[in-house]
Amino acid sequence: MNKVVDFLKYFVPFSIVLLVTQYFIMQSLSAQLVFFYSVWSIYIFNILATFLVYLFLIYVNKVFPTYTGFAFLGASFFRMMVAIIFLIPLIKAGVKDPIIDLGAFFIPYFLFLLFETYFTVRLINKG
Repeated sequence: MNKVVDFLKYFVPFSIVLLVTQYFIMQSLSAQLVFFYSVWSIYIFNILATFLVYLFLIYVNKVFPTYTGFAFLGASFFRMMVAIIFLIPLIKAGVKDPIIDLGAFFIPYFLFLLFETYFTVRLINKG
């Protein structure tokens, strides 16, 4: 439980700062652009995915410590597949300029992945 609290101690402020920053950026651009996904849906996806993957990694590290890195790779692949499923409505909608919406999704996605990677390395090194 201590690993989860340690993770949340950094994860919650990180998520809030990113959410607020992207919210204000998207609000300032909303007069010129129409976004397919709201900030809330993007961040609910990223926050849940990151937290659930990290919980899974803590479990794997506790039961099979030598396989934590492999579990991270598998979970990252699975998370990317779920991200593609999340983006299917955008792809099928035939949005005129999907690059902006993809950027609005993938910039926080990769920031959360980087955060998750850092804590996974810490988890592996402590084990």
